[in-house]
Amino acid sequence: MLRVHFTAEDFARVRFAARPAPLQELHAALTTAMTQSGGPLFASWRVRILRSLPAASSPLADLVPAGRPPSFLDALGDSVAEGVEQIRATNPVLVRSELERVYGAVPAPRWIRGLHAGDEKAWHTLHRAQRATYEAVIAPVWSVVQDLHRGEFTRYALTAAEHGVAAALTGLAPGSRLHESVWELPGPAPVRDVRLDGRGLVLLPTFHHPAGPLLQDTPGHPAVLTYPAGPGLPPTAGGPVVSAEALAAVLGRTRLEALRLLAEPHTTTSLARALHVSNATASSHAAALRSAGMATTARRGRSVTHRRTALGTLVVGAWPP
Repeated sequence: MLRVHFTAEDFARVRFAARPAPLQELHAALTTAMTQSGGPLFASWRVRILRSLPAASSPLADLVPAGRPPSFLDALGDSVAEGVEQIRATNPVLVRSELERVYGAVPAPRWIRGLHAGDEKAWHTLHRAQRATYEAVIAPVWSVVQDLHRGEFTRYALTAAEHGVAAALTGLAPGSRLHESVWELPGPAPVRDVRLDGRGLVLLPTFHHPAGPLLQDTPGHPAVLTYPAGPGLPPTAGGPVVSAEALAAVLGRTRLEALRLLAEPHTTTSLARALHVSNATASSHAAALRSAGMATTARRGRSVTHRRTALGTLVVGAWPP
């Protein structure tokens, strides 16, 4: 079991990652492929992925000799380059301690020993392997991952707006519960207690990992909870898994259209006219979007103007009007 201890400040600092993290998604995919997680449903995907791996990928397997990757591989950069920079900036003490934890008394390959010593050639080997593997495994489905992330973002935002942060958190992990200030998540023994102590928590869905959630706890930084989301199978190229129809199922077709229209400011009357609904209905849709943080309302005299927020733009951005 994982027990995450919150303070009042931590609850105020819970945030959902605005975008997926390419290297986190890559490492989740490799973990699923190498450990045979997910059972037979993943079999054909696993065979295809393992066959597609370039020779330059082999150092990544060296880093996970027993299915326990070093924690410094977890990076939340919005691009591969940014993630690589974050990994390279890891404190050398943490790099050495994590490599020692992973390998223990097992003899390590030469380049791993170089990484332990801080050798630049070893770091270049790692970064080349990450880039090559990303291009083979994640790049072909990255647009799908982005669409899925937007859908998950929307679902979380609406749940938090309508039912509160507690319901939004427990909805991410089946079987979890928030008891007083402790979020308890089911998992293997022994019990692991993580105290946030005001650092806050970042929520990051992954669409290639059937097991979890996994908590990255780096002292001095917000904790990061990576949890499995999506339809239950790795995304495949050939079109978005999350479509406008799927988003409409979450928001409602008329409310989705209202969100699209609010890219430009609308009064309640002009919004109602564009949606072909009554003023009262248009006002209700605008109020729901506002409560979810997707729209703002400004009053000038007798006129009320509604407009989409940055969150609303992020949610609707994958689908053209």
